[in-house]
Amino acid sequence: MSQVAQSKGRAGFIAGFLFAPLALYLTFVIWPYVQTFGYSFTDWSGQSPVFDFVGLDNYSALLKDEVFRAALWHNLLLLVFVPVTTILLALFFAFMLNAGGRGGAGGVQGVRGSGLYKIVYFFPQVLSLAILAVLFGAVYRSDQGGLLNGLLVRTGLVDPQRPVEWLNEPDLVLWCLLLVVVWHGVGFYLVLFSAAMQSIPKDIYEAALLDGAGRGQTFFKVTLPLLWDSVQTSAVYLGIAAMDMFVLVSTMTSGSFGGGPDHHSEVMATVLMRNFLYFGRSGYACAMGVVMLVLTLILSIITLRATRRERIEF
Repeated sequence: MSQVAQSKGRAGFIAGFLFAPLALYLTFVIWPYVQTFGYSFTDWSGQSPVFDFVGLDNYSALLKDEVFRAALWHNLLLLVFVPVTTILLALFFAFMLNAGGRGGAGGVQGVRGSGLYKIVYFFPQVLSLAILAVLFGAVYRSDQGGLLNGLLVRTGLVDPQRPVEWLNEPDLVLWCLLLVVVWHGVGFYLVLFSAAMQSIPKDIYEAALLDGAGRGQTFFKVTLPLLWDSVQTSAVYLGIAAMDMFVLVSTMTSGSFGGGPDHHSEVMATVLMRNFLYFGRSGYACAMGVVMLVLTLILSIITLRATRRERIEF
């Protein structure tokens, strides 16, 4: 009986500690999702407490909204290029910093000065997205005062009278934003992959080198399989980031809440905020939010299943 009472007391103690965090989570995270889902079936304006039920009208309007469809296509492009580019660069740099140096008496080691390189690569992660927007706004300036145009003019690749309009060129603006996201994210995932690589026994690398494996074979046959869990998690997080992009697009591109020129940098988050705050179509914006949530969940599940592999123990 004493063991049963002790077990019940322990369960009550644990439940007491879990109740407050769970209540806060339900109140401030789950409940807003439920409200958004409910408002998506109404014509709520965002200010008036009075609204009418419109059923699936908001969702059917989304299918006809050319701006939203263009934004969805841009998010899908970013969803492909942001994770792939960021992970490939982070893996390459992490491998070079941890196992890319010459093998010596101490065994396999990274390139000289790898500790300093990690700090330098991680530095962009310290900056907020708002600061990045200001920084790269100066880089992409459409006159000779911009970093890119200044370099191109001085090297004679661009006419001084016709500098490149980086953020106003329909075919360039999305790729310029992609570069900012990759530059910001590579350092964080480099450190993440470096920490995972440091947990791999050096004996494995040394055995591979003794067997005649080159750097490329060592990376693909040893490093990548042992880091696959970290790569899988990184792909999910980067996919979620690619589905957002609101801060950079809204601060770096033209138009109300960004998206210019002529909606060529539009993403779903900017269309949502414009309808919610600017046009007063909050119910319609909530429908967009539900679509973004569903797409993010679907893409996360697909990524986890597509990249699932048997766990390798070492």
